[in-house]
Amino acid sequence: MPKRVAHWVWRKKYWFLSAWAVIFVIWLFCTPDEFFEDPTCTVLTDEKGNILNARIADDGQWRFPPRTNVPEKFKQAILQFEDRSFYEHMGFSFSAFGRAMKQNISVGKVVSGGSTITMQVVRLSRKGQGRTVSEKVVEVFQATRMEWTYSKDEILAMYASNAPMGGNVVGIDAAAWRYFGRKAEDLSWAEASLLAVLPNAPGLLHLSKNRPKLLNKRNRLLERLYEVGIIDKTELKLAKSEPLPIAPPNLPNLAPHVIEQAIRKGMKGKWVKTNLDMFLQEELIKLVAFHHQNLKENQIHNAAVLVMDIETGKVVAYVGNTTDDKNEHGNQVDIIQAPRSTGSILKPFLYASMIEDGIITPNQLIPDVPMILSGYAPKNYDYKYDGVVPAHKALSRSLNVPIVKMLKDYGVQRFHQKLNDIGMSTINRPSNDYGLSLILGGAETTLWDLCTIYGNMAVTLNDFEKGKKNKFVDFQLYQKTNSFSNHKTFSPAAVWSTFEAMLQVARPEEDSQWQQFNTSKKIAWKTGTSYGFRDAWAVGVTPKYVVGVWVGNAEGEGRPGLVGVKVAAPILFDVFSKLSNSSWFSPPYDNMESVAICKHSGFKASTICPDVDTVHVPSSCKNASACPYHKIIHLDANGQRVNSTCELPMNMISKPWFVLPPIAEKYYRYKNPTYMSLPPYRTGCSFDETQKPLVIVYPKPQSNIYLPKLLDETEGKAVFEASHNDSEAVIYWHLDEKYIGETIGIHEMEFQPTIGEHVLKIVDADGFETSVSFAVVK
Repeated sequence: MPKRVAHWVWRKKYWFLSAWAVIFVIWLFCTPDEFFEDPTCTVLTDEKGNILNARIADDGQWRFPPRTNVPEKFKQAILQFEDRSFYEHMGFSFSAFGRAMKQNISVGKVVSGGSTITMQVVRLSRKGQGRTVSEKVVEVFQATRMEWTYSKDEILAMYASNAPMGGNVVGIDAAAWRYFGRKAEDLSWAEASLLAVLPNAPGLLHLSKNRPKLLNKRNRLLERLYEVGIIDKTELKLAKSEPLPIAPPNLPNLAPHVIEQAIRKGMKGKWVKTNLDMFLQEELIKLVAFHHQNLKENQIHNAAVLVMDIETGKVVAYVGNTTDDKNEHGNQVDIIQAPRSTGSILKPFLYASMIEDGIITPNQLIPDVPMILSGYAPKNYDYKYDGVVPAHKALSRSLNVPIVKMLKDYGVQRFHQKLNDIGMSTINRPSNDYGLSLILGGAETTLWDLCTIYGNMAVTLNDFEKGKKNKFVDFQLYQKTNSFSNHKTFSPAAVWSTFEAMLQVARPEEDSQWQQFNTSKKIAWKTGTSYGFRDAWAVGVTPKYVVGVWVGNAEGEGRPGLVGVKVAAPILFDVFSKLSNSSWFSPPYDNMESVAICKHSGFKASTICPDVDTVHVPSSCKNASACPYHKIIHLDANGQRVNSTCELPMNMISKPWFVLPPIAEKYYRYKNPTYMSLPPYRTGCSFDETQKPLVIVYPKPQSNIYLPKLLDETEGKAVFEASHNDSEAVIYWHLDEKYIGETIGIHEMEFQPTIGEHVLKIVDADGFETSVSFAVVK
């Protein structure tokens, strides 16, 4: 008989070989390209892997993106519970199958399938196929093939990522977060063992039923872990004493605007690792909520905070808005990325630009008088004027009039280009559309752009101190290598001078005496308030951090009292109180020079300035203008002013005198009572009208003038004209007691006065003045 069988097999050998070849080919191609293609959650984590937010998968399951490894405690627990010979078999275990058959026969029904972990992965991927013999064959085929394709650890990771964990929770990561509120790596032995027994009967985990049965299964597994020496007796005792979870913790919702942004950027269904610090993020959410309680009383409903680490280039906190369960006030809007009116928050950029280009020195006097510039009449916040004010004080006090005058001198188009160069992405209209209002809220910016630019100013000083080549840093919210852009920043000395001015900005009342405390932080900071009290800004910089704050209403409603220093600045300083201290920047002396500066005017000293300080200023300032305010005047022995018409030159006393234009003197003297006006001319020396060195050529006294019509039928500007005996004289122009500009050499002034009667007055640097009355008619 055996010979006959052997002979038959030999005669059928090609048939058998063909059959085995077909089976091998089927086995070879029996697995899918991807075992799991289910939609997954979008999971946002902080820098250390702590979960900040998650969005449920499209199929309504809490299924986190697949992991590539398995936490050690869960790994040991699942192997002891499901497949102790996992690392020995090739996908199918004869011993496990034999034990299952014996167990099923003994109880008279199927209670165990003898499946290995690899076979369970196959069954999970096939989505609810019945437990039939044919299905078991398919599982064996695919499991053995899987073992040839994937490593044991990869297979175990597939199981851990896709095992059902009760309800709509799938995988160890979702379960660890959903049931225990922590990472899978941080689970205790009791927690890991609980999750290991769940896939065997995921319906057991319920907050109100089957708890004793579930507890017994967990404890039996813990005892097994003790028996094989994985845990010791103390660990067993402590683990068994841990209760089952009573209620799932609240789901983290620490960065909702960041996760929505990540989804829009194509990161849906992925682990999204950010550079955020979970603990700082939690602190700042609470801080914003605290301030929001007070702001709501004034119907101010929204606020945002952004913190960037200067040294690492990372975004460490991102509070995009206040929280409101009903979202009645636009709380879903990510304010950090939303363009809002700038107010005066751009003033430091103009100051730094003019310093860098050598147009001003930090102490240079800037006119602060009522003025109309190109048809624009700026006003200071308190409607008061200083006459003239040092440039650094104009910035630290956020005076509108001198800053607008500085922009007029610098050029709107030039500043417009500068803003684009330094990374202001929202300056996207022609410069003429903005005009001089560009510096006072006529433009829009985002909190992200502001913090990036101010942060890079700090990077410039840090790099200069370390001798590194400066690059413009693109601060990173998501984890990746540092990124740089082609944007530019300011020179180190210009940044230093700007930050020194920003240190002097008056802090909120509770911090007003900060300089008296050795432990207080030096912070270069600036606020801004948009027209109509719609946006309140505050930005602060140290060598370590840049912090930006916005407060207002997302829908754009203005509110009285919505002012940067009152509502945004307190949040700013509370945020800095949560951050670590750092030493202040070192002066960039290698980018500075010693220059003789006039003590009174702040300009580069002229040859006649009586009091001169030699100070370190940015190297660019060596090309700044010389002092225009000191004039040589001639006095007699009694201190009266004289000229060659009334006194012999040999009897004249020549003396330099600090001379302000009359309108500036009017306001300056009020705050500086020691200011000495020009002495009057001695009787017999005064000039009559015909002897004055300046005259208004146009318009004529008591004349009516017409404004010219342009090609588009709009009204153009009148061109006023004057003449002066001195070809290098400066003439200051005023219309109806408001300063409208100055001219040197060619004295023509374009202006568009309103219909009606006006008085035009011009004054030169020696105090000579003349005026005419005229009317503009249609």
